[in-house]
Amino acid sequence: DPFHTVFALLAGIKAKGILVDFHAEATSEKVALGYYLDGKVAAVVGTHTHVQTADARVLPKGTAYITDVGMTGPVDSVIGVKTEIILRRFLTEMPMPFEVADGQVRINAVVIEIRNGRAVAIERLEEFV
Repeated sequence: DPFHTVFALLAGIKAKGILVDFHAEATSEKVALGYYLDGKVAAVVGTHTHVQTADARVLPKGTAYITDVGMTGPVDSVIGVKTEIILRRFLTEMPMPFEVADGQVRINAVVIEIRNGRAVAIERLEEFV
């Protein structure tokens, strides 16, 4: 349970500017943890879905937040994997080895400005290479 575990983990850390990477599926759980940690950490950055969300913001008590930072990987793919492999997996319900797709790459990221252990800005980045 991340809500009960996070404070035990944070208790042993004396650093300022703590960033929490919350690797979870449910967006509601990520949003809730962001508010739960608002003012206690500098940032809560969600990961897992590989699709960058458009909700980057600084929460009321100074925690930068985004539900999912996105991914770095091939644009024409299913979360970086060749589309035909993923379609075959879904249609046959059989496991298949993943292969990274070819082509143009998208880089998703965020830039967070932190002062005195609190966020003052968060900006989403998306570049194509």
